[in-house]
Amino acid sequence: MRVLKTLFDRFTLALLAVMLAATVLPCEGAGAVVFEILTSLAIGLLFFLHGARLSPQDVRSGAGHWRLHALVFFCTFVMFPLIGFALKPLVSPWLGAELYLGLLYLCALPATVQSAIAFTSLARGNVPAAICSAAASSLLGIFLTPLLVYLLIGVDGANMGLDAVLKIVFQLLVPFVLGQLARRWIAGWVEKHRGWLKVVDQGAILLVVYTAFSEATVYGLWHSVPWQRLALLAVVCCMLLALVLWLTHALAKHLGFNVEDRITILFAGSKKSMATGVPMAQILFSASAVGAIILPLMLFHQIQLMVCAMLAPHFARRGDRVRAEG
Repeated sequence: MRVLKTLFDRFTLALLAVMLAATVLPCEGAGAVVFEILTSLAIGLLFFLHGARLSPQDVRSGAGHWRLHALVFFCTFVMFPLIGFALKPLVSPWLGAELYLGLLYLCALPATVQSAIAFTSLARGNVPAAICSAAASSLLGIFLTPLLVYLLIGVDGANMGLDAVLKIVFQLLVPFVLGQLARRWIAGWVEKHRGWLKVVDQGAILLVVYTAFSEATVYGLWHSVPWQRLALLAVVCCMLLALVLWLTHALAKHLGFNVEDRITILFAGSKKSMATGVPMAQILFSASAVGAIILPLMLFHQIQLMVCAMLAPHFARRGDRVRAEG
């Protein structure tokens, strides 16, 4: 029951509803222009709030654990992309070029912030280190993800010119920095309204998804991606997550990290951020390609939440098991 609740939470149902709305009633013409403007404003607000939420004290408290952070960054920005690239001969013929590009894009994204920290806390891992790693990964991803996209996909597959770089700076980085600068005045308000701000986060993502899938529908996305290919994509995402979970845990154990640190590495190094990935795809890829590009990310995001919701309580009960055996 808990797994079903995680899989079919309100946000997941909202995503499905937005995809359906974009398929049946896509925005076109002048309406599409209005939604593009609203989407740009929503993305800026999203990253402003990310900056306003990030406490420098939390970052400093976990910043000294450099070996842990190095391994998390390796898993996020090196291991993941290498796996995605290695999967090309196996999955590209079955998924098709567009969905495989989406899979590569997924592998190039930074880790999540909120869910990585939440699952680490639930599993009784090293929470300060999780906060530092996840926040740094999200910030570094603004620079590293476009670079990885260029290396993995090439300039022909993505918009990697000066215009895209400037959009990333002004739509993502500048609002984030402004949010950090505004913390001294709005930190208390942000903390008090954390629940309401989560709605703003999710609303921005839903707006981007509607705009992206509207454009994709107009360009015939659902004619080129049959349901059999979507089912296969879900299987590939499950296999990718299982492989990454095993590798992150095995590497952390082999390198001698304690249990709390291994939990942090597992949850921070195996997750990919939809909050960063969906808005950035809007900048890096052509409007007609964004819908197919973010499909793997949306599937992977839900699968990782479902699996981690089962893993976290398992790790949290480790002390009870030890006492029972003693």
